[in-house]
Amino acid sequence: MSEKNSPEMKKGMRVKHGIGSFFATLWFALISAVIIFPVFSGFLASFRPGRELIRRGLSINLDFKTMSLYNYKYLFTPNADSAKYWMWFKNSMVLTLVSVILTLLICYFIAYGLTMYEFPLKNFLFFLVIATMMVPFEILLLPLYKEMTQLKLMDTLAGVILPGLCGASTIFFFHQYMLSLPKELLDAGRIDGANEYYISVRIMMPIVKPAFSAMAILCAMGAWNNMLWPLMIFRSASKFTLTIGLNTLLTPYGNNYDVLIAGSMLAILPIFVVFLLFQRYIIDGMTAGAVKG
Repeated sequence: MSEKNSPEMKKGMRVKHGIGSFFATLWFALISAVIIFPVFSGFLASFRPGRELIRRGLSINLDFKTMSLYNYKYLFTPNADSAKYWMWFKNSMVLTLVSVILTLLICYFIAYGLTMYEFPLKNFLFFLVIATMMVPFEILLLPLYKEMTQLKLMDTLAGVILPGLCGASTIFFFHQYMLSLPKELLDAGRIDGANEYYISVRIMMPIVKPAFSAMAILCAMGAWNNMLWPLMIFRSASKFTLTIGLNTLLTPYGNNYDVLIAGSMLAILPIFVVFLLFQRYIIDGMTAGAVKG
């Protein structure tokens, strides 16, 4: 029996593996606690009056004497504050849906052309796409703002959506995923008489479904939580998204914490549910294109 296969060696490896697993589990448990604490404390605060939040701040103390469903009842009761909140909620939903659909389609076709076809300056164009990922969005704020002003797209949905349609990270993800697909599929489609549009939409797009699913969730999370760019474009309160609208509840003249905390918890719910339902698509989409072949 070799020394590597001896019982003592196997036992030592199991001990090392167990110790490593323990510390890894402990480390991720600490990270999870740090991430969960503000969400959990905000969830508890949503059941308390706003004055309790001012007096004691966020905490995880379960004081049932001060906890009630008043904030949520107020939010679902027809009044001026709840009407504004649900208007902002609807605006965020529309903005997210339109952004995700258009971004996925445009980025897919760009990545499809850069991956499946050979043409001059192909690698250079792909390099330019990747290079834009190194430019912070804050640097582009002023040029984009001036561009939207000249195009007269201020205070419009198009002004918020258009600058983010060609996401470099989304194009890169589709490109890397499609590198694992055989180009013989294109030749087979052409032999059968299919045109390029039919091949890209009816043959290749269904194969790229895992990548679509993964990027749809990530793009939806980005569009739903985006605040800086919509804040610069929108001027009318009736067009505010949820992130902007909730921020307007904090003013020098008074803070509506009752609606703010409960509304913030409800704002988390759509993305949280989507992530729970489709988290396996994120994993499948991330790993499916990782191995070429």
